[in-house]
Amino acid sequence: MSLAKIKLGLGLTAIALLAGCGTPGVPLPPSLELARPVTDLRAARKGDKVHLSWSVPSLTTDHKNIRRAGLTEVCRGVGTKLQECGTPVSEIPFQKSAAIKDNAQKPQVSYTDQLPADLQSAYPTSNVVYAVSVLNSYGKTAGLSNQVQVPAAPTLPPPSDLQAQVTAEGVRLSWKPVAPPQDVRGLRYLYRVYRREPGANVDSVAGELADTNESSPSLLDGGFEWEKTYDYRVTVVTLIAQSGGIDQQVEGEDTVSLRVFAHDVFPPATPSGLQAVFSGPGQKSFIDLVWAPNTEPDLAGYNVYRHEQDSPVVKLNSELVKSPAFRDSEILAGHRYFYEVSAVDVRGNESEHSPEATETVP
Repeated sequence: MSLAKIKLGLGLTAIALLAGCGTPGVPLPPSLELARPVTDLRAARKGDKVHLSWSVPSLTTDHKNIRRAGLTEVCRGVGTKLQECGTPVSEIPFQKSAAIKDNAQKPQVSYTDQLPADLQSAYPTSNVVYAVSVLNSYGKTAGLSNQVQVPAAPTLPPPSDLQAQVTAEGVRLSWKPVAPPQDVRGLRYLYRVYRREPGANVDSVAGELADTNESSPSLLDGGFEWEKTYDYRVTVVTLIAQSGGIDQQVEGEDTVSLRVFAHDVFPPATPSGLQAVFSGPGQKSFIDLVWAPNTEPDLAGYNVYRHEQDSPVVKLNSELVKSPAFRDSEILAGHRYFYEVSAVDVRGNESEHSPEATETVP
């Protein structure tokens, strides 16, 4: 091959390469800007309000950051799974989120839906179904979120006139009854009493009262600790019978909290069954005392008292006696002694003295 032909071939190759650098590739379709559907929608009902929350989507269906988004529709239906949103109960402006770092908490959206009274009465044993749909700026969506349900059953208003009385047995809560609505097959009601320490964020169920037909409902709470302050409140719970045997529940609104200081000024019960028995022949003389034990869980011990005829009462023990028995060795021949015992709790409340027991030293 001649040198001229070689140079010509190299030139044509270079031109072809230069031309290829400017040739566009296969064109990509424009992004539809459809947000990925929400996957963590949550719902909780209290009274006639349903509290919804979910994470703000940050990516589109084609894995790009969302740049332009439209409204977020809140969808509601009754009974069965939603196939489409239909007429939304609310439209919420999209809250654009920043880039999410690994393991970071995604921004949250919340919305509270108030259930219409006629919906509750029309579907008392059904469920209300919720979903959300995130639209793009053209009103298009990639689909509904995960769907969540809450009972549609009607709830009752809170009781009125909540009162508390601290007694030796516990805190006695009482309130005025709530008139239940017309009987609905599959529904029943109960009172639930909550207890919480001020500043805490955890409730304890102090008790439940299933009979809502009582004219003077009350409940005794014995699960608290003395010398602590508590906030009490009462709600009426609607129970919806299920075929599996476990009722669904939905709570009504709560009463206003009532603060109670559980101050223990209540002494233990007076000890009973006190007996005094002399023992002496062949050994050092003493008088043994025994009595029936007290059963209070906060019992700290007992005090033992003695006196002689027409003389003042004196306490024999320097420290509380832990068991219901005591031996008195400081006795004299020919003397008659009278004994009493009392019970003391851990807060120093002392019971009345027991009936006397007497014994004579020969």
